Amino acid sequence: MQTANSATNEPHKLSEERIQHDDMEKSQEEEVMTTDCSIEEKLQEWNSPRINIYRVFATFYSFFIFGMNDGAYGALMPYLEEYYHIDYTIVSLVFLALFSGYTVACVVNNATHVKFGQRGVAVVAPGCHLLTYLVLIFHPPYPVLIIFFTVVGFGNGLMDGAWCAWVGNMVSANEVSGFLQASYALGATVSPLISTAMVSKYGLPWWSFYYIMVGGSFLELIVSSWAFWKQTGRVYQEENPRDPSSSTGRTRQALQTQLTWILAFFAFACVGVEVSLGGWIVTFMIKVRNASSFHAGVSSTGFWAGMTLGRMGLSFLTARLGEFKSVVFYLSISAVLELVFWLVPSFVASSIAVGLMGVSLGPLFPTSIVVATKLLPRDLHIGSIGFATAFGGAGGAFLPFLIGVIAENRGVEKALHLVILALIVVLGMLWACLLRFGQKQGKLVEGCSRDEAVEHGDV
Repeated sequence: MQTANSATNEPHKLSEERIQHDDMEKSQEEEVMTTDCSIEEKLQEWNSPRINIYRVFATFYSFFIFGMNDGAYGALMPYLEEYYHIDYTIVSLVFLALFSGYTVACVVNNATHVKFGQRGVAVVAPGCHLLTYLVLIFHPPYPVLIIFFTVVGFGNGLMDGAWCAWVGNMVSANEVSGFLQASYALGATVSPLISTAMVSKYGLPWWSFYYIMVGGSFLELIVSSWAFWKQTGRVYQEENPRDPSSSTGRTRQALQTQLTWILAFFAFACVGVEVSLGGWIVTFMIKVRNASSFHAGVSSTGFWAGMTLGRMGLSFLTARLGEFKSVVFYLSISAVLELVFWLVPSFVASSIAVGLMGVSLGPLFPTSIVVATKLLPRDLHIGSIGFATAFGGAGGAFLPFLIGVIAENRGVEKALHLVILALIVVLGMLWACLLRFGQKQGKLVEGCSRDEAVEHGDV
């Protein structure tokens, strides 16, 4: 009887155990899903932990110096031509030197993080700035100047990739990234005004501007080093663990990722448009619109001021509309304004159009970084985004150089506008590729899980 009862009860026990096992599996699955879909809880905030307040400020200030550096080229270019007795092609070698520095930064960015952490970036990048500006105040021979612009290009590329990737992975990434890039644009806004006034209004030599940059970069070195001193290579590896299933290094894995290259070419074209416009506005206004040196410098300031406003103000609109729709809208506006800038032969109309172009172009780059952080696994953020942003900086160096070469034969008007229009079209095509990529993964950009985008495809 007991044997019969035992035989009868045994299926019930097995059934109960199976139910408990199923419940446990279901609970684990729900826990994983909850963890995946609440990534935002794991992300850092700009004010939490408290040290992030100082670190975010340090990145903003570094980008301000970065912007001052880039914004001064266009304003000082006519004076470099005059001082060194060189033509468009030779003066454009400044941009090619920056391209070389950015290219090196593309390769070593991830390795720098793994070995030295964010501390390494916070020391090396401002150090490159300070060293270069100390040399420039002695107005060395032009070949020496080119060599040291390579150094500053390396520092810019290292910092650009590191801080864009870090800020782009925060809570409210659109807004924080917008303010980071706005800091760059603000620096690029004030530097043409300052440098032009120093040279054209007060009769100072072009290298006097770099005394200001020496002081600014020295402060940058102190602030950045202090804020990120505890962020060593070991801390970086703990915060960004490798995927156990990966058989390659971080950089190699990032370069094998299709999304990395789409983002890199988008950044190349995007930054190329920004720096090409900012770098050649002054020359265009003087040579084609017959403006004075001071008024041409003011138009350059207007462009960068527009970019500052666009990155600060439109970041909130981008967050509400969604990244993909917003970028399509901004590119359409930019194309129309570029045609006005080119075809209406008026200094005032050109100045207004290029200022508004700054507004519409401003959000493009930070928005692309935010999209990348949503689609890429976290352990590839520095490798992929760091490479892409440094590659973008290379575009900001090479494309202005290309315009200079074309301008030598075709004139600055055709060179500038044809290249800018072509780049806007290329940006639209690349953004469509990025949209198709996101759809292929079965994930909207505004989705909750960043790793979900790569779960079903060869990202």
